[in-house]
Amino acid sequence: MDFQRFKIAHLADEDKPREKLLLKGRTVLTDAELLAIQLGSGNNEQNAIELAQSILRTVDNDLGKLSRLSVADLIKFKGVGEAKAINIISALELGRRRKDKEPEKRLKITCSSDAYQQVRQHLIDLPHEEFWTICLKRNNEVITKQRISAGGMAGTVADPRIIFKRALESHAAALILVHNHPSGNLRPSQSDIDLTRKLKEGGRLLDIPVLDHLIFTDGGYYSFADEGIL
Repeated sequence: MDFQRFKIAHLADEDKPREKLLLKGRTVLTDAELLAIQLGSGNNEQNAIELAQSILRTVDNDLGKLSRLSVADLIKFKGVGEAKAINIISALELGRRRKDKEPEKRLKITCSSDAYQQVRQHLIDLPHEEFWTICLKRNNEVITKQRISAGGMAGTVADPRIIFKRALESHAAALILVHNHPSGNLRPSQSDIDLTRKLKEGGRLLDIPVLDHLIFTDGGYYSFADEGIL
């Protein structure tokens, strides 16, 4: 048979490991396909997937056994040099470390005071305005806190496109908005109110609800949700 027919390059995009990962996500790839990505290429007789399958068969398709192979063990396979062996060992070691790492305990936002404390270290004593978002899971656990913009003493730009782009990238299920008033004034301006309404409507359309908007000062905060004007 003509080996050229079986090269990965000749597969449909949705069947090539790298393209499949991009199109369908990493969870749909088989162990052999994931290993093939680390290999990058096969040998004169096997493409990368076939080589990966051969390697896995020698360890009874057990990733635990595969992770115990050394560089010297791996380079015995035709087409696996030192660089490929190191790629495989490094990837497996990252997986082991992730498994061993204790899950990070995430704070859950239950009230406006929790949100204020989350951003206090970032906004305390600032002489200029900044706009931040707190991205939340559906159970209101904090995913990330992000500075959207920084401006002058009288204001900063909060672009809705950037705010929701960052939220989507973080897979946020909800948002809390925060900006500071260096003057110490806790009352929202009309532009603050208008922006909040615009962002609330944008969140409704994207199914990323805006739960609150805090005006932060060093001495306290104003919560749109607590005041019933969100």
